Amino acid sequence: MRKTLLLPLTLLALTLLMAVIASLHLGVRIYGPMTVWSALSGGDETADIIVRTLRLPRTLIAVATGAALAISGLLMQATTRNPLAEPGLLGVNAGAAFAVAFGLVLFGVVSTAAIGLLAVSGALAATALVFGLSAALGPQAGPTGILLIGVTVAAMLASLTQLALLLDETALETLLFWLSGGFADRPLSLLAIGGTALVLSLAGVALIGPSLDALRLDDQSAAGIGVHVARTRIAGLSLAALLSAGAVAMSGPVAFLGLIAPHIARRLSPDRPGFFAMAVLAMLTGAIIAVLADILARLIVAPGEAPIGAVLAFVGVPFLVMLLRAGRLREASL
Repeated sequence: MRKTLLLPLTLLALTLLMAVIASLHLGVRIYGPMTVWSALSGGDETADIIVRTLRLPRTLIAVATGAALAISGLLMQATTRNPLAEPGLLGVNAGAAFAVAFGLVLFGVVSTAAIGLLAVSGALAATALVFGLSAALGPQAGPTGILLIGVTVAAMLASLTQLALLLDETALETLLFWLSGGFADRPLSLLAIGGTALVLSLAGVALIGPSLDALRLDDQSAAGIGVHVARTRIAGLSLAALLSAGAVAMSGPVAFLGLIAPHIARRLSPDRPGFFAMAVLAMLTGAIIAVLADILARLIVAPGEAPIGAVLAFVGVPFLVMLLRAGRLREASL
């Protein structure tokens, strides 16, 4: 990575560290540094248990979810050359919800780990369906066609999910808890699913990063310098789907994060970094946004808790409106 990236990367890493520390301290009750240190050292007081078993897992899951969705959104925006592309457009969220709904209705699945595995399976199956339909249409589908197919598949799966809930309304409460999205009350074991997807996808981004850099050009120019455009696009979208599936398994559908984090990361970069460097910037940015949103969700309606999606929309909508009004939405391939 270039030396010019050291400053923003360092600042983002320090900001993330401060956000994580704040997350362990803040909530309905504010705990001091000594209490947090005691909790992390294995203390057995009530406050220690709350910090260690509730705040620490939700903070780590928020970091992993934010990082995964940010890179997923960056990949989608780059491969489709659409600055408004985000993970839900591939039908990932709808596929996960469909699989979880039918797991609840047909098999009575209630454990969080099993729901997480169902979510990953459904998300990847929905993405495979989108790719299959896109391949059937041939080259004329293009990146825009893939997005349209994704939206169509998502609508179909959403309808089937509603049908499943009509068959067994007792599953509605469990599904609504998962569909609401969030980082609270999620077991730390789910981090194994999302963390594995994140590590594998980062390795994949490092491998195809130069080819993704070439997609900043038009398809003909990229092909002219030896890049297999279709293969690179499919690989990028597959990695985006894997990241989204891992995030959905950990936290349920979390809207908006994959859309706004890449745009913020681009504005923090001093020049035009390579794709892998851009992915690292986006990863740190997404993790920070997720942790700060989680903190805000605990505080704004205390002693209750606001939905993460509502907090992210409250921040994200004005940000995107500002960009659109200023005409500064740059191409996703930047």
